[in-house]
Amino acid sequence: MGSFFAGLSLALSLIVAIGAQNTWVLTQSMYGQHRLLLAGICIGCDSLLIITGVFALDAVQQQLPALVPALTLGGSALLLWLGSQAALRAWRGQGTLALQPALLTHSAGKLAAATLAITLLNPHVYLDTVVLIGGVGAQQTSPLAYALGACLGSMLWFSALVLAAPLLARQLSSPRAWQLFDSLIALILLSLAVSLLLKLD
Repeated sequence: MGSFFAGLSLALSLIVAIGAQNTWVLTQSMYGQHRLLLAGICIGCDSLLIITGVFALDAVQQQLPALVPALTLGGSALLLWLGSQAALRAWRGQGTLALQPALLTHSAGKLAAATLAITLLNPHVYLDTVVLIGGVGAQQTSPLAYALGACLGSMLWFSALVLAAPLLARQLSSPRAWQLFDSLIALILLSLAVSLLLKLD
């Protein structure tokens, strides 16, 4: 269960950072634009990339055990950087959410194509899911439980995002709510970084 919750917490802490994909999904969902289709595409893409990252890196690690310390150090460094950025945003109160109604599209086909493009053409999605989540997963005692936890994190987030879009948009428009949000993200990411570094002993 430790591996499962490690995957769940890391996936949530990375996925909920508001970027192009989440802003797109939230904007479309605010206006009721094919919400289940949006969630399904995002969850499916995340899950495929997470599973690929976890098991591909696990297989490589078994052939090249020297990669374990490198993956651990690299993952820790990235988590420390992301956590420090979240902490800095919380301190400065810089969190924002800008909806873009001009990007609304009513066609399910066009919406699906745009969602796939925004998801898969974003280099950060590969860094987060394949490299970071996959690299941490390769260190777990149960990579399968970890991958399932990470996939569940994606499912929970995008389901909540499309179903509670109006409420989320109101809540995340508050600077105080963003400070609390970023503080929580920073705490999770920094804690995971420290736990990885301790595994090097």
